[in-house]
Parts: sequence; C-alpha cells; structure tokens
Amino acid sequence: MVQSTLTGMTLDPAANEPLYRQLFDQIVARIRTGAYSPGHRLPPTRDLARELATNRNTVVHAYAELEAAGFVTSTVGRGTFVASSPAASSAPARPSASARPVNAAGMPWPSLVSRVADAEPLGRYDRLAFRGPSKDAINLTRMQPSADLLPDGLFRRCVDHVLRTQGAKALGYAPREGLPALRAQIVADLARQGVPAAADDLIITTGSQQGLYALARMLINPGDAFLVEDSTYAGAINVLTAAGARLISVPSDDEGPELAALERLTHSGAKGLYLMPGCNNPTTRQISAKRRERLLDWSHRAGVPLIEDDYAADLHLDGDPPPATLRAMDGDVLYIGTYSKKLIPALRIGFVLIPPALRPRLLALKHAMDLGTSLLAQHALAELLERGYLKAHLARVLPEYRRRRDALSSALARYASPLRFTLPRSGLILWLPLPAAIAPEALFDEAQRQGVLVSPSTLHSASGSGSAQGGIRLTFCPEPPDRLAEGAKRLGRALAAIAERYKLNPETGAPQLGAV
Repeated sequence: MVQSTLTGMTLDPAANEPLYRQLFDQIVARIRTGAYSPGHRLPPTRDLARELATNRNTVVHAYAELEAAGFVTSTVGRGTFVASSPAASSAPARPSASARPVNAAGMPWPSLVSRVADAEPLGRYDRLAFRGPSKDAINLTRMQPSADLLPDGLFRRCVDHVLRTQGAKALGYAPREGLPALRAQIVADLARQGVPAAADDLIITTGSQQGLYALARMLINPGDAFLVEDSTYAGAINVLTAAGARLISVPSDDEGPELAALERLTHSGAKGLYLMPGCNNPTTRQISAKRRERLLDWSHRAGVPLIEDDYAADLHLDGDPPPATLRAMDGDVLYIGTYSKKLIPALRIGFVLIPPALRPRLLALKHAMDLGTSLLAQHALAELLERGYLKAHLARVLPEYRRRRDALSSALARYASPLRFTLPRSGLILWLPLPAAIAPEALFDEAQRQGVLVSPSTLHSASGSGSAQGGIRLTFCPEPPDRLAEGAKRLGRALAAIAERYKLNPETGAPQLGAV
C-alpha cells in the first residue's frame, strides 16, 4: 500500500478494486464529510500521481469520473475544484460491489460494470477527445482519405451490378467463413503481393479489428501475458485489453523489437506478440528482413505465435519495396489484412490467415460476434477486385498520398524546424519524436487550442505512460496540401507556446539556462 504525504490518501495495488476507483472513493468521502469543501482545489494530477507512485492516467481517470458525477469541476490552466453545487455534495456515492441497493436513481451501474470495461486504455480516446475550437479545426488524427480520394463511383457500379444480377440473394446472411467468391479474389490479390494462401486458410472478418479481437479471444485467458511493441496501434491495445490480456511492452530499435528483450521474455508464458512489420503505427518503423528472420526463430523457440497486422499493404509510397511478410516466410504466422485503408473505410471488410488447426475455433468465435460480415459488401468487393478496380484506384491515389506526405513534411520543416523526423516510405502517417522535456499530452492540449488535432504517444503505449520516446502522430491522407501546411503552421505555434511556457530551448526541449 502506498500513502501520499501530500493528502494522506492511499492506493493498494493488491486490492480487487481498480486504483482509480480507490482514489475516487476517498475523494468522494472527503467531499461528503466536509473535509473538502466547495471550491477546494485538488492536487495537480502529476503531483498526486508522483505521491502515490502511480501512473498519471490513474489520477486523470479518477478526476474525470469525479467530474462526470458532479463532484468536481475542471478548468484547463486552473485546475480541478470541488463543485459548489449542492447536488454535487449530496450526490450518492458509488455503490460497492457487495451492496447494490435499488433506489429512485435506478440501477447501480458502476458496481455492475466489469473491470475490463473500466480498464484504463479503453478510456483514453474519451479522455483525449477533441475539445478545442471546432470552427476550421484541422484533424490530423484520422487515417481516412478525404472524400475526393474514395472510389465511390467504382463502388457504386459494383453494388449496382450485384443488385441487378443477384437481387435479394445478396441481401441475406453470409457464410460465416465469408463469401467463396470474395475469398478466392483475396487469395489471388495476396498472391500478387507475394503472400501465399489458400481459400481454406482465409476467414473474412468485419474489419481487421474484429479479426484481431477474434484471435485475442481465441488465445487469451484473463490475466495471460501478451507482448506488444513499446509504441503500437492504439486499437490493438484496446482489443487485447478487452480480451483480458496483461500487456508487456517490448522495446524496439531501428530494425524492430529488440531481440535481447524478447530473449528475456522467452519463458514469460506470453500468448502472442502483435507486430506491424510493414509500417508500425505510430512510428512508421519497418522491421528489417534480417530482424524478421530472427523474430521467427525466437517465436518457434519460445512457443509464442506472431500476429502480423499488414494494414498498410499496397500503400508503399517510394524507396525500396518492403521485405517479404512474416506470413510469406512462415505459415504459422497469424496474418491480418484489410481493405479499409487502401480502398474504402466503410466497407469494414478484413480477413485472417490461420493454420488449419485453429480454423474451427476462430470460425466459432467470429460467428458468435456478428453472425457474419455483410453479404452485400462482400459481393461488391469481390466484383471490384475481379474488375481490376483496386489496381486503378491505387494508381490514382498513391501519387496524391506522396504529394500530401511531401507537403506536410516540407511545412513541418518550415514551421516546426526544431523537430527531427524520418520521411515515411509506406503508410498514411508521419511520426514526430519529441524531446524528453516536452510532454506529448501538453503539446496535444496546446495544439487543440491552436486548432489542430494530433495523436500523442500516450495513446499508443501499452502502459499509457509513454515508456517509449514521446512523440505525436500526424496523418496526411485526410487533408489537401494547403490544409496540411496550415496544420503544420498551427502545430509550430503550439510548440513555440510550450517552449515559452516551460522556458525550454526550442531546439533541444531542455530547460534554458537561467530559467526559473
């Protein structure tokens, strides 16, 4: 048990109750007894987290729950204060799990919610919601192309053809493994990319997110260890957390996950290692060919399966082609693919390649989740692939993605020159590492005030603490070059404001000499 000398509050990591709820209950008790009167200022989240030797997000989560319940009010730049409203001081405390009284307020929902639903990573998107100026705001967080780059005309032709030729037959339920015609088309498309597969290896999913969730539910028992890179896809963190995994971060270098760190985890009992070899999200790092071979060797020695998320397939912008996929090198790799990023996000069609021994189990889980992916969408995608429209679409959009990437990088070099970054060769994102003294969430907040939304590295950290080098992720697909340049300009203003506020050297992020 850890006790704060600042407030006297305690946290017990061994207790069944989540840490943020322990903190919530103690603050509510002090408000209800009058120990914290209206207007009382709660300690800053960083200070209280340091006192309690916990993650700052734990305190942030507790404060957010207090505000949602009406006990406190928060103002950016001023702090968090006990609410003056009588309703706040007389509001009922959260019922405990052992006592669930039914009253006029309705069901005691907080005590009924599972621990998984309250897990910290699942609340990050809400906590970091865009609350800045909405007029003319530039959103550089969405990995979704602007409307002019979506193939709505090509897709309409395919849907019209399906309805004209299939009629009502295209409006029923799909086979749980997916439409045979689509599976055959995807196998052919994978062969074009150098990924060997057979139709029986492939299961259609409702987006790649469902594919990962089905794999996670198949592999993970609550509390099982699961490995992820220290900076990874926020959606994967959410999925694995929701499946009950205990996430372990693996540090990475320029070539991929560090082998020495993996060797130390050989006997960890981990149920898998999630990777994005072609283009890490958020860092855009590509795992080298040599490291891929070593990863496969370690996987077999440790008995830890690799999950390969190839979300950026076909989105190679320039430079040498990516190395062979892990799946092309080893049939035991669990491979996830999608047509959302390179084609149409609204399709929500992905797929999983798995060894035959796992197929019945994954099919059963997939069927339990949604009874099958949209049959009409599957027919339309099969028609689109058969007509060769994907190739035509990529020929149109890839040059524009390169143009937008170059426009953003040029604008960053002009307006955010203290930051150094590597030009991505694949994917739709750009990664900006930050000096250690600049907190990613501080820059996120200031960028909101300047009218541009970015993704801080805390979203992409398994621990939420930004154990890897801090940074921000920017997408360049959703805006034309002039808007990207304006977004970079606003980000530059945010950086300057942070440097001025904390007396930092804009080149290094270090405190300036003589600064107080």
